[in-house]
Amino acid sequence: MKILDQQQIRQKIKRLAIEILENNHEEPELILAGINKTGMGFARMILEELQKITTIQLTLTRIRLNPAAPLSQEIAIEMPVEELNGKAILIIDDVANTGRTIFYAVKPILTTLPKKVEVAVLVNRTHKSFPIMVDYVGLSLATTLMDDIDVQILDVPEMAVFLN
Repeated sequence: MKILDQQQIRQKIKRLAIEILENNHEEPELILAGINKTGMGFARMILEELQKITTIQLTLTRIRLNPAAPLSQEIAIEMPVEELNGKAILIIDDVANTGRTIFYAVKPILTTLPKKVEVAVLVNRTHKSFPIMVDYVGLSLATTLMDDIDVQILDVPEMAVFLN
């Protein structure tokens, strides 16, 4: 079942960008850290919207991890971690399910002292197993653990989000 179409996704990205700017308008720089492929794609979309409405320096980077087995390989951020010190960081993913992926995505950031760390997702599911709070949410859903959220925003003719 389609729960978001392309127009709704674009509208949510615009709203999220405005909310992010409202809470970070005094920051000299905002680091957007997308998780893996889809999170990074969503981070790029938010970056493009932010560039339309602010002159704050925006830095885009990626956090790489294996969501199914987060400790099976190194969790890495694709920028020198020293550059995160004293900065506002926004971790971005397509879906927050149990919170595990976002929980482990924070690991490389823990080696430095950022000013603040916030989280933005397109879809937030309401059954967290890890102590993760999402600051910016496109759509919040109460689902069962058996439900699957399929976010199609990369390399598709039309973006959509499905609940299966």
